[in-house]
Amino acid sequence: MFYNYIIFSQKTGILYKGFTTDLEKRLEEHNSGLSSYTSKHIPWILVLFEVHLTKKEALKREKWYKTGVGRDWIKRQLLENKD
Repeated sequence: MFYNYIIFSQKTGILYKGFTTDLEKRLEEHNSGLSSYTSKHIPWILVLFEVHLTKKEALKREKWYKTGVGRDWIKRQLLENKD
């Protein structure tokens, strides 16, 4: 299984988009400072994830997340699930 995920920095309010095969481990890595980019924005919380059967699907979805349409979709998802 492959996971696309979006995490939110409680420190700076930014969103980070990625993919992994181990969601729990990857979130722990982000919060431990093991990723150079995300280490500056600790702590992180998981706000959205999706599951894919292939790496190809997950990579395609991650790329889409980073487009204008993808960013708008993410914002709508987060607003709808705010409550």
